[in-house]
Amino acid sequence: TVDVEEGMYAAGKIPGGFIKKEGRPSDHAILNARMIDRPIRPLWPAGFNRETHIVATVLSVDKTNPYDVLAILGASAALSLSEAPFQGPIGAVRVAKIDGRWVIDPTFEEIENSAINLVVTGTDDAISMVEAGCQEVQEADLLEAMALAHVAIQEQVAVLKEWAAEIGVPKMEAPERKADPELVEKIRARFGAELKAASAVQEKLARYEAVGELRQTVLETWPPADDSADPAAEIAALGKAFDALEREIVRQQIAVEKIRPDGRASTEIRPLTVEVGVAARTHGSGLFTRGQTQVLSLLTLGASRDEQRIDGLGVEESKRFMHHYKFPPFSVGEAGFMRGPGRREIGHGALGERSLYPLIPDEESFPYTIRLVSEVLESNGSSSMASVCASSLALMDAGVPIERPVAGIAMG
Repeated sequence: TVDVEEGMYAAGKIPGGFIKKEGRPSDHAILNARMIDRPIRPLWPAGFNRETHIVATVLSVDKTNPYDVLAILGASAALSLSEAPFQGPIGAVRVAKIDGRWVIDPTFEEIENSAINLVVTGTDDAISMVEAGCQEVQEADLLEAMALAHVAIQEQVAVLKEWAAEIGVPKMEAPERKADPELVEKIRARFGAELKAASAVQEKLARYEAVGELRQTVLETWPPADDSADPAAEIAALGKAFDALEREIVRQQIAVEKIRPDGRASTEIRPLTVEVGVAARTHGSGLFTRGQTQVLSLLTLGASRDEQRIDGLGVEESKRFMHHYKFPPFSVGEAGFMRGPGRREIGHGALGERSLYPLIPDEESFPYTIRLVSEVLESNGSSSMASVCASSLALMDAGVPIERPVAGIAMG
């Protein structure tokens, strides 16, 4: 778990409102916590299951330089010095381009004047996360920016490695959680063909059911080992071997045979349908459906007094364009608590907002406050990218003079 604690004292401020102390984390703090989490989360041994909590406490900000990349570096340093078996360290930099000149770790003012606002994290030999907001820049510029960022990251990682070697503590051992290869081969010999057939069922729920039933058959019918002193451990090992074989078969189908589980080719998009003017009372609405993913975006126009006041550590004091994202449990066929937006919803709302913002007209040409709410009605794919598409439809339906629609797509 990663938390970012922003004390308003860090910017020489007293919190607004009646209660003059910090409450729940701001959206800005949550987004920064997610930015720390994403590049760190993959870098752990598979068998490591100890709870790990990273807290980045912002003690002082100068309102000139963003603190987010420093918080990533601080987390990387803390993990590298600790006994946690973290497979880092990682470095982090922000890249901007000012008057044709690349700038590493720009100030807020430089970011404002740059068409590229790119945060890159990585190890000394690979990039692990990219987050960007751009004014419609070319792909070549982004690739050049990432290459420059990685050079700076390698310098940071080298310093962190020296530091860890000098004052770090020995790393703890993480237990192995690999499946028994001999058991995997035995299951393949008896059930491999059936598992491949079950994994090829195109309808998602039917595929899950077919694989689940076969898994249960394997667990129930597999002969016990003659010297098995722990039946529960033997069943656990069987389940792990079955899951490993399933992953292997699915990866083989996608990477080698170029067939995805639902029968599509690797570059094929699910069927798309769009509709506007779905809600009669709202100022704009757009319904975007891609396969079994459906998002309804609803737009409201307001006066300048409806702008959102920002009570935080940054230089921004208000915003006139907002995109909010809602992901109710029913959208994935589940029951669950609905207690306001979670971290994921805040993150995906900000992702859509950043995607659409470059095409929003300035206040002089369109003097309205704009709020978009993307309601995820059904999800079996990237609903955040569907929200970008649905919101483009809603903007055009409301008559907001955007220059071009924006589309979003996820890739893996």
